[in-house]
Amino acid sequence: MTFDLLVFDWDGTLMDSEARIVASLTAAFEDLDQPPPAPEHARDIIGLGLNEAMQRLWPASTPAQRGRLIERYRYHFLVANHTPTPLFPGAADVIARLHAAGYLLAVATGKSRRGLDMALAQSGLGPYFHATRCADESFSKPHPQMLMDLMDETGSGAAASLMIGDTEFDLEMARNAGVSALAVCYGAHAPERLLAFNPLACLSSIEALPGWLAKMIPA
Repeated sequence: MTFDLLVFDWDGTLMDSEARIVASLTAAFEDLDQPPPAPEHARDIIGLGLNEAMQRLWPASTPAQRGRLIERYRYHFLVANHTPTPLFPGAADVIARLHAAGYLLAVATGKSRRGLDMALAQSGLGPYFHATRCADESFSKPHPQMLMDLMDETGSGAAASLMIGDTEFDLEMARNAGVSALAVCYGAHAPERLLAFNPLACLSSIEALPGWLAKMIPA
């Protein structure tokens, strides 16, 4: 089994942004005088589009309240909160190596376009990706639209595409798009949740990805 297109989730897969996401969610709820979600509940929505995430965290909210909550979250995450969001160890080298090896690289993320563009610029990884899709440009995961768009843009078929992510939303999106999925088990969702979606494997670090891909190439 070989792949041409590798589609990466961002938060929890390439970037360790969980602490900043949780802190920004907490601050956003407090701005609206609402009880903030428990940290485990905040971590659970990582990967969803912001509207879907806020609806899960505040089911009784109105669209106007969710809009205000999203506005406050973006303010804290993009402007006010300075919790570091480093790439996971080895992530930059892995992306550069895969790009040099000729893979098509893409990102499918629950982040906004503004948030992803900022992360790509700050990390220096932007030039390596051939295509990207964000939740404010498409349907939220686990809807397959982001993957379908990325395959269309890169000219890659489902059989030659691989989704790589740390949440069940990533793996369910891949299933819905008819695309193979590879889990990473160091991110937001526990390995047992990921394994329930029967990914091809569950890697303990992003540094293991090139070796795993090499083993998938027929001799």
